[in-house]
Amino acid sequence: MSEPPQAPAAGLDPLTDLAAARVLILNASYEPLHVCSVKRAVNLLMHDVVERVEDSSRVLRTPSTLFPVPSVVRLRRYVRRPHRQRVAFNRRNVFRRDEQRCQYCGSRSHDLTLDHVVPRSRGGPTSWENVVACCRGCNARKRDRTPEEARMQLLRRPVAPAFLFTAAYGIVPDVDPRWEKYLPSKR
Repeated sequence: MSEPPQAPAAGLDPLTDLAAARVLILNASYEPLHVCSVKRAVNLLMHDVVERVEDSSRVLRTPSTLFPVPSVVRLRRYVRRPHRQRVAFNRRNVFRRDEQRCQYCGSRSHDLTLDHVVPRSRGGPTSWENVVACCRGCNARKRDRTPEEARMQLLRRPVAPAFLFTAAYGIVPDVDPRWEKYLPSKR
């Protein structure tokens, strides 16, 4: 006799907690479209709208069967999308793009500021390509100068993000490792 499934403990991460788990939905062309809940993905599978691409290590149990929980599904029919939406330029998304890390010293912090690589006083725009996350110490050291003038070096050149996960539940912070081969590279 098999043991009854146990309820997930509170505070588990999305990769182990089935209630918090998410599924990547790909277009018929394998282009990432959306992230949805496991419940929604299973519903789409049952109605033959999507097909399995990759399964997670979890299973759903019914009285008569075991059902592998999908990690990646693909639509059976191609869905035309309007022109690719740009990721909104705002403080939170800049910090997310830069992984909550100062782009000069590399320290991780939740007390970051925004820095214009080319200062606004010198005509630098407020854009993805000119704004980076910066700790308060580096921002004070750089002041109203370019990185070269301040003898500071950027860890990475700032660019607009190519893709950001959104779902009905907001931004998905943790990406399942199984999804990486279907996603555009970060930089």
